[in-house]
Amino acid sequence: MTVTSRTEDLLALRQSEIPRGVSLAHPVIAARAEGVKLWDVEGREYHDWVGGIGVLNVGHNHPAVVAAVQAQLANFSHTCFQVTAYEGYLRLAQRLNARFPGGAHAKTLFLTTGAEATENAIKIARAYTNRPAVISFTHSFHGRTLMGMTLTGKKAYYAQNFGPFAPDVYHAPFPYEYRGTSVQAAVEGLNELFRTTVDPSRVAAIILEPVLGEGGFLPAPTGFLRALRQVCDEHGLVFIADEIQSGVGRTGDFWAIEASGVQPDLLTFAKSIGGGLPISGVTGRAEIMDAPTVGGLGGTYAGNPLACAAGLAVLDLFEDGTLLAHARQVGQRLRAGFEALAQDCPRIGDVRGQGPMIALEFVKDRDTREPDPETATRVVEAARARGLLLLKAGMYASVIRVLVPLTVTEEELDEGLARLRAAVLAATA
Repeated sequence: MTVTSRTEDLLALRQSEIPRGVSLAHPVIAARAEGVKLWDVEGREYHDWVGGIGVLNVGHNHPAVVAAVQAQLANFSHTCFQVTAYEGYLRLAQRLNARFPGGAHAKTLFLTTGAEATENAIKIARAYTNRPAVISFTHSFHGRTLMGMTLTGKKAYYAQNFGPFAPDVYHAPFPYEYRGTSVQAAVEGLNELFRTTVDPSRVAAIILEPVLGEGGFLPAPTGFLRALRQVCDEHGLVFIADEIQSGVGRTGDFWAIEASGVQPDLLTFAKSIGGGLPISGVTGRAEIMDAPTVGGLGGTYAGNPLACAAGLAVLDLFEDGTLLAHARQVGQRLRAGFEALAQDCPRIGDVRGQGPMIALEFVKDRDTREPDPETATRVVEAARARGLLLLKAGMYASVIRVLVPLTVTEEELDEGLARLRAAVLAATA
């Protein structure tokens, strides 16, 4: 008789009951989690540097978030905001409007997923401009819905054979200095797109991640963001900042685009605003947000009361600036640790990111910069064996990205860095 573990039994159940298209980064079955730590069903402890792919900037099960959700649950869990409104939705919108970069009069729409936020931002921009076309960028990720997949500039993994895709979506180059695409080249690529493919008079919006998430943690240079703002102003385009992964303190500012001083017209968010509960949304200039008429926006679960309560608790944690200051310190410690590791490991070609949204790119040779996804995979596996959960990213899956909770302590961060160092050196020996 073969004796199997609970993990093996549950993974077998997953294989038999769940479609293969749903990926699994780690053969781990979670049992409980707190802060930066996660325990599986076998009782093994891990430091979680994935955070539900950027959902847990305030850590697993933050007591303030748990308490807020419990308090709301005692009152009601759902009414549908389009049927009867509730104060949590209104107060959360009010506070996010006050945080809109640039200080313009803003309004907020809540939804459930990041892809919904993307879809609705495009709807709003089209309604405002009465134009059809949208420009996205290479290496980008904007969701798995039809519009999300179409906008996404990382096709091989996500698009598969799901087409035909949404019309009137065009891709311009994203600046990727490490791989030869400068800001000047990216701007010229956009201008070439206007000259040869779509006239700017037909374009409703440009959508861009201020720091690419799935695309490998590439920050958009300030000069590029300013150039895009100028293009949008010149041609009457709506500038959409996709902050779904980069927002809510992930870069050391509440919104990543704040560091550039560039003001977007619309801003999409999701992931960490709910502290683990599903909520997303669009915040933007009031006159643009008001373009769709009654009935054009909404969703049954959009702005769920429990998620709004969690969102208010998350904002409370950022209120006095202490958490953002700690996040910047986390980013500094991560960068110092990564740069020291790169000195000892020639397979690390690039250390990059913005604040604690930071990554390592692995290459086969630093001179040729040929991507090395195999080494990145070995690092992920070696780290897991040492109790550290990591996730890959990038066009070539050769990047290790870090989404450690911003609430991590110095001791926990040092322990995680030690586990990462041991994993990298073992995987590249």
